[in-house]
Amino acid sequence: MDKLHQVADGVWVRQSEWVWSNSIVVRGEDGLILIDPGINGSELDQLADAVDQLGIPVVAGFSTHPHWDHLLWHPRFGDVPRYATPAAAHVAGEARERAQAMAEQSASGIPLEPIALVTPLPADGGPVPGEIVEHRAHAVGHAAILLRDRGVLLAGDMLSDVLIPLFDIRQDDQVNAYETALDRLDEAAKQVDVVVPGHGAVAEGPEVAARLAADHAYIDALRRGEEPVDARLGPHADWLFGPHRSNLEKARGR
Repeated sequence: MDKLHQVADGVWVRQSEWVWSNSIVVRGEDGLILIDPGINGSELDQLADAVDQLGIPVVAGFSTHPHWDHLLWHPRFGDVPRYATPAAAHVAGEARERAQAMAEQSASGIPLEPIALVTPLPADGGPVPGEIVEHRAHAVGHAAILLRDRGVLLAGDMLSDVLIPLFDIRQDDQVNAYETALDRLDEAAKQVDVVVPGHGAVAEGPEVAARLAADHAYIDALRRGEEPVDARLGPHADWLFGPHRSNLEKARGR
């Protein structure tokens, strides 16, 4: 998808070929905020072209969480402030060299120098519109953004139709963390018609509740010590088998 797809007033999405990653562009009061832009260098160039066509300046960036594929940037987006939650910004700063190495190994043509150069989002949200929904499922300082006035929830690496819930190996008790996060996202989702996940298709209408139900069912099964029945798992997605086994082991306290 070379072009930006408008999913709501002032909210655009461009999907990468790399794990169906979504770059999100949001119009704020003073200009555009780029959220989790990626992935390959050629796609970042295409995203820059698409943003240029909007004719609105980029005023800030935001990373929903401190995993390398959500910490990318391109010089064409400009030398503007880039934010994450305070907890996520701290982790990103400590793991910057590792994020650069993973980006270099996992994708092509990514500008390495700008990776993970994020600072803590101010308490008032600064230029980032909407309400920050912070939790600790999947990654330290993970944030969703509720754009209530536009009926959109930007979910980060949650509520995907292609990825199962993925635990953070550095944090304990991810089952409880996910249950708490999903409860918070459930409340936020009641106020929207559109959910944009970090990876996968945009959910609209009834699909929003279906995404929540799928993640709840997966986590519920792990809490019961059972093998989840999940359409996102299977021969079509054998690359998820390793992370899924890791989830099972972590849930069982190994």
